[in-house]
Amino acid sequence: MSENQTPEYDVVVRGERILTTAGFAAREIGITDGVIVAIEPLGHDLQGREIITLQDDETLLPGLVDSHVHVNEPGRTEWEGFASATKAAAAGGVTTIIDMPLNSIPPTVNVEALELKRSVAKDQAFVDVGFWGGAIPGNTGDLRALHDDGVFGFKCFLLHSGVDEFPHLEADEMERDMAELASFDSLLIVHAEDSRAIDRAPSAEGDHYDRFLASRPRGAENIAIAEVIERARWTGARAHILHLSSSDALPMIASAKRDGVRLTVETCPHYLTLLAEEIPNGATAFKCCPPIREASNRELLWQGLVDGTIDCIVSDHSPSTLDLKDLDNGDFAVAWGGVASLQLGLSLVWSEARTRGIPLETVVEWMSARPAALAGLTRKGKIALGFDADMSVFAPDSAYVVDVNKLHHKNPLTPYDGKALSGVVRETFLRGERVDFAEPHGRLIRRGAA
Repeated sequence: MSENQTPEYDVVVRGERILTTAGFAAREIGITDGVIVAIEPLGHDLQGREIITLQDDETLLPGLVDSHVHVNEPGRTEWEGFASATKAAAAGGVTTIIDMPLNSIPPTVNVEALELKRSVAKDQAFVDVGFWGGAIPGNTGDLRALHDDGVFGFKCFLLHSGVDEFPHLEADEMERDMAELASFDSLLIVHAEDSRAIDRAPSAEGDHYDRFLASRPRGAENIAIAEVIERARWTGARAHILHLSSSDALPMIASAKRDGVRLTVETCPHYLTLLAEEIPNGATAFKCCPPIREASNRELLWQGLVDGTIDCIVSDHSPSTLDLKDLDNGDFAVAWGGVASLQLGLSLVWSEARTRGIPLETVVEWMSARPAALAGLTRKGKIALGFDADMSVFAPDSAYVVDVNKLHHKNPLTPYDGKALSGVVRETFLRGERVDFAEPHGRLIRRGAA
């Protein structure tokens, strides 16, 4: 090509192992204006202004989509924030997050609160950011306006949310909101634990993890999930179960899906990698709700993923300041419930999956294509023509030890500190542009436009 000719593409990526919709293959990817516009066999010699060639030990993956992240800004920015959260996401190969409506003040329960959150996020995002709305008592009339303003769906709780400004719905209130959402085909995502079952469970007081586990019994999840299923069945609404931890619920979820109930389900890395039997007393970094359960439960969750009963894996990154974790006393009744893991999800799940013979492309399907589909993101989650060039360079056979002080999370606390993991994210690209952790290039995205 002569010096006067303009390269055909902005960026070309070449590699022996690029994850396409047909699996891993030797390919060249041509990117123009942030979009994948060419996919050719390796050796086709696509030309671009920038040429990126993968190393022999590297794979090119679609950027992950994490539809369950608590950024907490504005209002509780000391817990996390858009800059720190989106840097952590990018470092973990996540190129799109959808922010939860609570733990920020005000919660995202009306258009004014949504616009405030967008104004705070817009110049701080290192990856693309979307927003869930909230469904709380008394805001049914706000749901359509939030939907029209681009939220991806609505979150509710069936028990106390942990923060007073985001009250929970009773089952009848949830059904009323489901009927409203069904009228414009929006999605209700539900923290499914039954408040009455929790109220009657033993106290979590003290530093013994087994007491905390008994205070959030599987039955509380099972009852609440049954309510979600039946109310979705009656209203025809789309419903999504957040952070499934009780494997007991898998048969009724599978049955509901067979019946045609419009139900999807997620679980999280902590339920797939950690074990109640191994959590030390006083180790409140492990506290989350619903809780990390026993080894036998974990195996059934993996089986639920493999057989399709569980749809996807997302982080439920729910950090807090160190003092809220009550580290000095280790009291599980007092400590904030939430696991910080946004930067670590791909390595965590891959480390566990590979020991089970589950291929990397399946892990990526669970963590990228499926969450993108859940949120209706039609240009995210795959390396395919017409999709945004959101990608990560991942070395699946490299290993590292988690050092909490080297993570981008705002607060240096995670239950994975010191854990050896397989798989290293070496670079992340957002619309074909390398994330440099200095200049934010993420966009705020809206339902139906991403």
